Amino acid sequence: MSLIFRGLGTATPPDPVTADDGLRLARFLAGPDVRTSTWLAPVYANSGVTRRFQVIGGQVVRDIFEGTTVSGSPFLPTPENDGIGPTTGERLQVYAEEAGPIALRAATAAVAESGFDPASLTHLITVSCTGFVAPGVDLTLIRGLGLLPTIQRTHVGFMGCHGALNGLRVANAFATADPAARVLVCAVELCSLHYYYGSQADKLIANAIFADGAAAVVGSGPGDPFARTGEPEGTSWRLVASGSCLIPNSAADMGWVVGDHGFEMTLSRRVPGQITTHLRPWLESWLPEHGLSLDAVGTWAVHPGGPKILTAVEESLGLPSSALAVSRGVYAEHGNMSSPTILFVLDRLRHSAAPRPCVALGFGPGLVAEAALFR
Repeated sequence: MSLIFRGLGTATPPDPVTADDGLRLARFLAGPDVRTSTWLAPVYANSGVTRRFQVIGGQVVRDIFEGTTVSGSPFLPTPENDGIGPTTGERLQVYAEEAGPIALRAATAAVAESGFDPASLTHLITVSCTGFVAPGVDLTLIRGLGLLPTIQRTHVGFMGCHGALNGLRVANAFATADPAARVLVCAVELCSLHYYYGSQADKLIANAIFADGAAAVVGSGPGDPFARTGEPEGTSWRLVASGSCLIPNSAADMGWVVGDHGFEMTLSRRVPGQITTHLRPWLESWLPEHGLSLDAVGTWAVHPGGPKILTAVEESLGLPSSALAVSRGVYAEHGNMSSPTILFVLDRLRHSAAPRPCVALGFGPGLVAEAALFR
């Protein structure tokens, strides 16, 4: 049994932030002892991101640059929040207001492509690690899409950048257990809400690469008698297997904890090396379980956690840089949106008729590598 993609949609906030504007923001918001530092500019210049989309954008950014208060945003710098930024409560209030509408746009596009009547969907899986609110995004989707009140809901929370792969695993299980299942998976992240105002280097690097967005997938099993797809028969992407590997001695290398002034990320310099060392041996044991070798993989869809993550995957698997061109393109144009990002990559590969089998990879706190196999 397998989950077949019937529709996929993506969405971002309306306001892009360029790398130059990101650096300018950092000069206003970073801790007082780094605002005029000489090393902050190379962080943004070497980030690999040309633009990102953020809910903390538009009028908020103009207010910060111009010293005005038109937006009334808690993210505006004040003497009281200098070096710390808004409280976690203030940040999560923005999440409660903004996450649902962005998720709804992505889900609406996915449902439209599927051709399914929203009332025919049986399962709803939401994915997010950047905010908490209840009732939350699931209620927004039920109301906004016209889903039945009896739809079965599951939330995948706080799993970081590979969260969408975990959500797809759950969806695949539903479709396998129930041939009549029609599943909507929606991942939404507002990473900009956790913008760091202090002076720790690893967190300032995170400021330069993380962004906001949402992506959704509608899927059902191959036995769905009423499924319609715009793709020729046999070209639909099918999730046929997933895998997970906890990398040893890495718990301190990537973390995501709730602090008083936002969710605080720990991102060790050891992460690329850990991936380089451990990814290939795991895949060389996992892929043969599904009748494949590394050389038999037609396309790699890798979550672009940053340039060094992509380079580490290439080095570990012996791939040319061209193999991850789509991942780099999504990253350059959207930054690291955490969990939705891998679905942006899969969407581009799907529309470009990328060869399969395709292996999608994501990395998150633990340090854990997650994989999904598509045929």
